[in-house]
Amino acid sequence: MGVSQSPSDPSVAAALAGLDADLGELTGLYQDLHAHPELSFAEHRTAAEIVRRAEAYGYDVTPGVGRTGVVAVLDNGEGPTVLLRADCDALPVVERTGLSYASRTDGVMHACGHDLHVTCLLGALKLLADARDSWRGRIVAVFQPAEEAGQGAQAMVDDGLFERFGTPDVVLGQHVAPFPADMVACHAGAAFAATDSLKIVMYGKGAHGSRPETSVDPVVMAAATVMRLQTVVSREVPAGETAVLTVGSLRAGTVGNIIPDEAELGLNIRTYTEDVRARILAAIERIVRGEAQVAGAEREPEITALDAFPVVVNEEAAVARTMAAIGTVLGDGKVIDPGPVTGSEDVGILGTAAKAPLCYWLFGGCDPETYAAAAAAGTLHRDIPSNHSPRFAPVAEPAITTGVTAMTAAALEWLGGGEAE
Repeated sequence: MGVSQSPSDPSVAAALAGLDADLGELTGLYQDLHAHPELSFAEHRTAAEIVRRAEAYGYDVTPGVGRTGVVAVLDNGEGPTVLLRADCDALPVVERTGLSYASRTDGVMHACGHDLHVTCLLGALKLLADARDSWRGRIVAVFQPAEEAGQGAQAMVDDGLFERFGTPDVVLGQHVAPFPADMVACHAGAAFAATDSLKIVMYGKGAHGSRPETSVDPVVMAAATVMRLQTVVSREVPAGETAVLTVGSLRAGTVGNIIPDEAELGLNIRTYTEDVRARILAAIERIVRGEAQVAGAEREPEITALDAFPVVVNEEAAVARTMAAIGTVLGDGKVIDPGPVTGSEDVGILGTAAKAPLCYWLFGGCDPETYAAAAAAGTLHRDIPSNHSPRFAPVAEPAITTGVTAMTAAALEWLGGGEAE
């Protein structure tokens, strides 16, 4: 399935000419990666497949960067260094898509589309290698582990990513999202929220379920805490600010007739400014400790910070330049500004560590006709599964075409011109 219009830049046209012939192989790769998901820092099979293919395309490939990351480099004369990034890990989710190529690993699923990210970057690398006469410079393709744990980008930086492979002039990347698969979306400035994940353990006093008066019930304590936490965003964050507070897990007890000793909550917050972040974290601590005190708990609750992602900030000039290049290929109306996204990403660490401009965009993964029908019926939230859903399954086409096209066009916009020019 080709792009919607002919690129005005002959170097882009030359690079994209082979995409249609590659689609069958890329679709097979996507389905294979989807069927064999691997959790953070366990992406061994995925890394081996990346190494095999990137070496076949002519890249100098180094595995094991940041534990399970892979870096593929193609030097093609004097010119800019362009970093292209894809994340590789899956999630601890039981798949319910019903696909013929559904996960074969119990309890693990590519529920966020990283299988598609790897596929599209490999597809772009092949096109760029085949069209190397039309550009000059250095491609550094970063296949990053452990994005879902918020640790992979930092692990690669700490393992000497830029000292070993060079400092890029720009960092480019993309993420699939639940909107039409022939479109791209990008926001300049604070584009993806910062996130903090917390584990909270509330301690009570266990007892037989028939004698609650002898207990300090941590289940009730936790339930009251969950309800009170729902007021933080609505009552403590200014109306002009954006924040999200989610209690994603609550675990307590083993059977119905025993009051347990403790309850554990898993929290996640999303913010765009340090002031709002500090206000929410302080409110969480105040509420958790306050509910424990009201319940008569003899032991203070424990609040433990887990993974955290910084705000992803897209440089305005980099967004304008990159989206103009992508829009020329995809066509009128196919590139939009979605506004700030409350999802989070650790790709910003790469741009910050390299002191390079970042452009990180979304591309659609939903069948355009299916999406249009759900939008017309007002059933998008019901009928279009979002990232991290057990039913999330981006369509192979036109998502692969869009993702490969966007990454290729973006890379060529930043690389130097070649002999063809």
